[in-house]
Amino acid sequence: MRVAAKKIRRPRIPGEIVIEQSRDAALLARMLGAAAMTTAGIDAPGGCFLAAFDGAEAAGVIGVETRVDAALLRSLHVREPLRRRGIGAALVAAARLAAHTRGARRLYAIARADAAGDWFLKRGFSPESAASILAAMAGTPYREYLIATCDPAGLSGFALDISRDGVIER
Repeated sequence: MRVAAKKIRRPRIPGEIVIEQSRDAALLARMLGAAAMTTAGIDAPGGCFLAAFDGAEAAGVIGVETRVDAALLRSLHVREPLRRRGIGAALVAAARLAAHTRGARRLYAIARADAAGDWFLKRGFSPESAASILAAMAGTPYREYLIATCDPAGLSGFALDISRDGVIER
C-alpha cells in the first residue's frame, strides 16, 4: 500500500509575519534577484534558506551555509516597504536556530565594509576578520562567490558564538 505525503500548513494571515524554511527556488531567485544578490548555490547541499512572509506576500529571505561546526549567513534581504518592522532580526534569529540545529558552534556574517556593520553588532555579533571567515568557510558556495567577485579588503566580518544556544544552566 502506498501512502501519499500531505503537507499540513496553517494559512498565512495578512499582517502576521511567519518564517519558514523554503526550497522554492523560484521564490528565492525572485527575492534575491530583486535585491541584486547572487542566486549561486541556493540549492547546494548543506545550505538552508528561510523566507519571511507577511500573509501570503514574501517579505524577506536569508540563507545559511554550514561547514562542520561553523555557519555563514548569506543573502539577508527584507523588501523595502517592510523594513524596520523586525523582520531582518527575526530572520537572523531563525537562521541562528537553523545553524545550531545543523551543528554549528560559530555563526558568521560578511557584509560590504560600508553596509550593515552596526546592524550585526547590535545583534550580538563581534567584529571578525573577513579573511579568517572566508578561510573557515572554504568550499561553501557563497564563500566561493565572494572570493571570485569581491576584494576581501572591502568586506567586514562578524562572528557570534552559538555553542551554548539551547543549553539550560542550573
